[in-house]
Amino acid sequence: MMNIPSVEEMLTAGMHFGHRTAKWHPKMKPYLFGARKGIYIIDLEISRTHLEKAMTYIADTVASGRKVLLVGTKAQVKDLLKNVGMETGAPYISEHWLGGTMTNFNIIKKSIRKYRDLVDKKATGRLSKYTKKEQLEFDREIAKMDKSFGGLTDLNGLPAAIFIWDIKTEKTALTEAKKCGIPIIAVCDTNVNPEGVAYVIPGNDDASKTIKLVMETIRGAILEGKDRAEKAKNAPVKKD
Repeated sequence: MMNIPSVEEMLTAGMHFGHRTAKWHPKMKPYLFGARKGIYIIDLEISRTHLEKAMTYIADTVASGRKVLLVGTKAQVKDLLKNVGMETGAPYISEHWLGGTMTNFNIIKKSIRKYRDLVDKKATGRLSKYTKKEQLEFDREIAKMDKSFGGLTDLNGLPAAIFIWDIKTEKTALTEAKKCGIPIIAVCDTNVNPEGVAYVIPGNDDASKTIKLVMETIRGAILEGKDRAEKAKNAPVKKD
């Protein structure tokens, strides 16, 4: 189920193109092949090895019954990331990271419950007893809360790991995960500091083809983990 793309597929997707040499971060040097026409080129042999390790970790985590939170709010990735979350049942944040989502999770959990309750009441018609104006206010509140909590309804505690697309954009998520000791998996372009990321996936974090390729790989890893968990759950108990 999990399929790690070949170096050729990664090359076709443009995963090797980094940022201009003037914008690089020195701590990404171990992952670089060299520079061409003022742009750093990422070593895709290294990228593939790291991608495989990261996906194996995700699959193993999910197989053990734990959750991996997917985070990516930039325009190029948010729709794909949301789709992967919805298709696999993985928790996700694709619109807005609310400060304290990890570091104040006990408080956030109350907001998630409130959001879940409002959505349920609307779906079952229990809001119809209110005036049209009040119902409109409820709709606005649900829409606002959906951006922060829509993908977290099944998250009852801190995730076992967090996948972040673009740690520069998602610096608050990165900081909170570090503070909480949550292992971080992240696609790291040549302009970021990968320090503190447990599973670095060196690669272009802007190219649409790269985003699609990596997100499909993550989708496969999560589904493989879920399949293994289901098989383990249904496996006959061995008798002595």
